[in-house]
Parts: sequence; structure tokens; C-alpha cells
Amino acid sequence: MTTRMYNGPYTGAYLNRVAFPMGGMGAGMICLEGTGALSHVSLRGKMELFNEPLMFAALSVQQNGDDPTCRVTRVLEGPVPSWKAFGLPNAGNGLGGTDYGLPRFAEASFRTRFPFGMVSLSDPDIPWVVEVTGWSPFIPGDADASSLPVAALEYRFANPTDVSVEVVFSFHARNFMSTKTGGEAVLAMPATGKPRGFVLWQPCRTGMQPSEGKPEDQGAFSAVVDDANVKVNCAWFRGGWFDALTMVWKSISEGATPEATPYQIGDPSPGGSLYVPICLGPGEEQTIKLRLAWHVPATDLRIGKDPEESNCDNTCTCQQGTHTPWYAGVFPDINAVNAYWQMYYDALRAKTQAFTECFYDTTLPPEVVEAVTANLTILKSPTVQRQTDGRLWCWEGCCDTHGCCHGSCTHVWNYAQAIPHLFPALERTLRETEFFVDQDERGHQAFRASLPIRPPAHDFHAAADGQLGGVMKVYREWRISGDELWLRRLWPQVKQSLDYCIATWDPEHTGTLLEPHHN
Repeated sequence: MTTRMYNGPYTGAYLNRVAFPMGGMGAGMICLEGTGALSHVSLRGKMELFNEPLMFAALSVQQNGDDPTCRVTRVLEGPVPSWKAFGLPNAGNGLGGTDYGLPRFAEASFRTRFPFGMVSLSDPDIPWVVEVTGWSPFIPGDADASSLPVAALEYRFANPTDVSVEVVFSFHARNFMSTKTGGEAVLAMPATGKPRGFVLWQPCRTGMQPSEGKPEDQGAFSAVVDDANVKVNCAWFRGGWFDALTMVWKSISEGATPEATPYQIGDPSPGGSLYVPICLGPGEEQTIKLRLAWHVPATDLRIGKDPEESNCDNTCTCQQGTHTPWYAGVFPDINAVNAYWQMYYDALRAKTQAFTECFYDTTLPPEVVEAVTANLTILKSPTVQRQTDGRLWCWEGCCDTHGCCHGSCTHVWNYAQAIPHLFPALERTLRETEFFVDQDERGHQAFRASLPIRPPAHDFHAAADGQLGGVMKVYREWRISGDELWLRRLWPQVKQSLDYCIATWDPEHTGTLLEPHHN
């Protein structure tokens, strides 16, 4: 294996573990892998790092005139890493759970210019330039635009030959939003007019009784192409095992563009497809923009121990059962998310591109740039949550299926520097939680915040590094923002906190900290 240059392309074995997060802060995540595959689909407020539903794009190329037998068809991905084919549950059982057995491009390479991830594909049977660019809005200073439940995949095709070629681009997804509680459906998007996409949908309830379903079951995921020629099939073949995928691949390999309306609720479609016919003359190119969006308005996240007697007023969230993501308080449904995403797509991309160009215009060593951007991707993962009032809340990190160590832990997030400099208003919400919610009348701070954010139980000693670091960070936040009114509002709490720290850890005023403290 050759040595890879820092900040350079990933090829060969270096592609095996690349998973590039797309999605907004606290909004959920889909990863674009180094091969072009989509994985780590985590849209329900938690980590689902092995969730790789049947979801892929494909290209069918007509060669040698109109001879239907002269078609080359490929999934728009590079070779499947062997660890996935043999290492994931049910990966190789042949029952249609994955698309690993379908033909792919012979080679792939991946490079990143955060928050853009670019996959280049090549195959001896397709002498085209084929590139996939995945991204989601990331605009420092604009936390809301950077917290949208959206992602985009831009498929660029360029014909360098002297022959015109007809191809069909397509995108397909099994209804992975279905929770198997009944009532799931695949719907045309939009519901009126010519549809240019589909919605994978799971309602909140099953049958006729709302009480039979769980609020966190509901959710919607949409895939939309802004192309007047797109054909939408919301009615996959219904069968067992691999039947639906077999029929989908038959349409792809034949260059067909089937259209079909959705089945009725209660008789659902297993998935949905989009087909876009393209004709490229010599030297021409075209980019298909696939807009992905999701809306999961409820989670089952309720974390933290409540005090036996709560003194909070009616403005706190003590009575809320579980965490609701920020975007669910802004967009009532998937239609509203899609309308916004379509209207502001170009503007959001331009602002995101401006950040990328600014960030990479640097004399810093490439290994430093790569290290910084690799860690910025954490902000697009479920490590970060954001509740409806806009306040930030974070795990310490991710396990495969859940968050690890809750509560924007002060003695862990004490050392993070990206958010205060890129999204300072969002960082200030962490200080507000620490001093106004997690600090009691003594000045004691609980170093783990509850979710939904609410007063915690004060039944454990404080974290010296976290609580004292909070005092320093208030000063940092004031220096960055220049907001004196904000500082004045926190100042009494800051003094109270420091007094507690001195009385608890340095009562003799020796300048050294005594135990007990967490770290």
C-alpha cells in the first residue's frame, strides 16, 4: 500500500473506512463513504453507525446505437470493501438486504474539502468523467442554516468522447423509515403537480388507535431531483426476500424509466425510485442534483436524574417528556423542509463554498488542515444535539448505537475550540446552561446537563476543571462576542461559582486545589 499524502485523495485500501458525515448540527446524519455508498444513517436522534439501508444510485449507458443488449449498467459506487461484505450482519446472505452483489465501477477515489466530500469513479466500460459531491450547509456564524436536516448529492457526468451517449441516472431507496409498526408508505413528492421525488414515510400511529404507536416512530425521508424529465416510481414490486431489488435492477439494466403511483396506506410499497434520462453530446456535461431531507419530530431521549423537589418555573422543560430537535420547532413537516431546501439551495451552497475556500486558503501544513477538518465532522454527527429553543447539548462521543457519557460534560467539552470560534452564539448557550440551569444556590455546578435541558440533581461533587474552565470561557465568549449585556447577565452567577470553587477546593487560599473533585 502506497503512502497517502495528508489532505490528498484516498484510494485503494485507504477507502475502506471513510465515512463522511452530512447533515445539520443536531439534525441527524447520513455518511457518504469513500466508495460513494451511503451509510451510518442516523436520523432518530441517536447513533446508528451500522445502519446501511438499501439506498443507491445507478447509471445505465446505452452503447452501439439502439441495440438493447449493448447497455452497461453500474451502481454509482466503487468496489465494496471486503470487511463489509463479510463482516456486517446479513451482508452476504443473498436475501436482498444489501446491494453488494450488483456491478459497480472498477475504481474509486475520495477527497474532501470540508464540508464537501468528492468521489471520483472510473470504469473501462464507461469512458466518462463521473464524480459525486456530497455536502450539507456549514456556514460559520449562522447556526440555524448549519442545523438543517438536509444533505445533497451532486452527480456530475462529462462526455469526453466524440460520440453522443444516452444514459439513465437513477436513485433508489427501500423504505428504511418504516419501524414495522404498520401504516408505512412511499409517497410522491410533491403530492400535487408533477412529482420530482418521493418520501419514505412512517406515521406516528398504527391501525386506527393513536395510542398504539410511539411518537418517536414517526418520520419522513425525501429524495428530490430538480429535473423536469425525472420519472418517479413510488410502487416497488411487493414480494419477499430479494424480489423488490430484483425488479428494480431489471428496470435499471434495461434503461427503463417506470412511473408508478404509491400504494394505499395499509398496502405499502417497499421503496421508491427516481429515473432521469440524459443525452450527452461530445464534450458536454450535466450535473444531477439530488436533494435529501428528513423530518423526525420526536425522539425517545430523556437523560439525566431529576431532583426530588424541582424549583424550576414554568419556562423550563422539566415537564417535557423527551428531546425534540431544533428543526422540528421550525419546520412542521417534510414538505416545509423541502420547500426551504429548494428555495435556498443555491444560496446555502454559495455560503458554504465561501467558508471552504477561506479555510483551505492557508499556509498551515496539510496535516494540520486535515486534522482540523476531520474533527469538525463531529459537529455533523449525533454527538451534537440541539433542542427547540436553540440551545446546544452534547455527548462526550459516540458508541455504535447510542451516545456515550451525556450532558455537554464540562470537564470534556472544556477543551473544545471549534464551536466558540465558528458558532459563538451557540457556544454561549452552553455557558447559559452551566450557570443558569446546572448551578444551584451554593454555586455548585452539575457537570452533566440533562436532556431536555432542565435543573439536575445536585448529588455528586463538582468537576474542578470543568467548573473553573467555565469561568474562563465566559471571559472568552465575551472577548469573541463583545456582548457586555450578556456578560453582565452572567456575572453574579460567575462570582457565585468562583466563590464555591475557592471555598470547596482552596479554603486556606494556598493556590492549590484539594479533593474531592471529579478530575
